[in-house]
Amino acid sequence: MPRPLNLETARRLEQFVRAEGATPATIAIIEGKICVGLGGEQLEKIAMGGGHVHKISRRDLPVAVARGWDGATTVASTVWIAERAGIKVFATGGIGGVHRGVLPDVSADLPELARTKMIVVCSGAKSVLDLPATREWLETHGITVVGYGCDEMPAFYSRQSGLLVDVRVDAPDEVVDLERARQALEIEGALMVAVPVPAAQEISFELLREVLAEALAEAEKQRIGGRELTPFLLSHMSEQSGGATLRANVALLENNARVAAGIAALLARR
Repeated sequence: MPRPLNLETARRLEQFVRAEGATPATIAIIEGKICVGLGGEQLEKIAMGGGHVHKISRRDLPVAVARGWDGATTVASTVWIAERAGIKVFATGGIGGVHRGVLPDVSADLPELARTKMIVVCSGAKSVLDLPATREWLETHGITVVGYGCDEMPAFYSRQSGLLVDVRVDAPDEVVDLERARQALEIEGALMVAVPVPAAQEISFELLREVLAEALAEAEKQRIGGRELTPFLLSHMSEQSGGATLRANVALLENNARVAAGIAALLARR
């Protein structure tokens, strides 16, 4: 997300969480220290730091700590940190997944979700991924996909993917009931609560397919891959859609923060 929109959005997300009766705990690495809950200056440092702020996945945590890096955490590292801090509910935009292509390229987010016992609120996997393969991975590794007001797993910018969820819920108390049952059974694996992007900001399937094809072609032309691929694709898609995908991204982040906060507040009371 471009600066300063990323900072403005992060601040609004924390406000939405508080408004729902929960406490925000934004996670990042500041000068080699793992920080759970950022102050205003820390949040600004990560959001506005530019190139010196590293993308930190689980494997990068020892390096970031040892070398005193500043870093923005991925889903994998955020979940690992949050669980050890006693946090039960985590909100994000979209998870990583299985990438398109012949060679196997699986995000570190997925095995971390299979290990954790947290509630993860998201809008499915990012649209640039191989969504059927990602859905199959989630099923194989025992991650329960819960549709929040939907029967299909959202496709990030789109409300539909054609991929069914494991169970549908329509209110926070239903999520809490599922979580309490999971805890009683001592089952590992995240409870993934999939929340569709608000309808007003949804990207049509036709437009999404068009801009994604253009982004993939440009990435291949520039030989971009690995951890740099997804950020490149998302940025290119925003440009090609006239900012529509970026607006959808902001909208789903805000909505997910509200939903996650409502679940967290109810979970704490029950």
